[in-house]
Amino acid sequence: MNLDRSAIEERLKQIAAEAKARNLDDIPTLLGNFVGMSQDELRKRVTLCLQSLSESPEHKALFIQLELVELNLPNLG
Repeated sequence: MNLDRSAIEERLKQIAAEAKARNLDDIPTLLGNFVGMSQDELRKRVTLCLQSLSESPEHKALFIQLELVELNLPNLG
């Protein structure tokens, strides 16, 4: 899947909402206000989220969505 900035930001909004619904408040906090964020800053934040979720197999779906975002970060240019 090839996501552009708009699609990446929309995916992150969905991830943040799902994390909040699962009481994973650290994920939206780590992502911060990501709209318009630089590629490097967003990469750091997504990496922190992935590290946070890596020990939680019950949150694999969120982890996979974040991996998809991470793979598409080069599209931000």
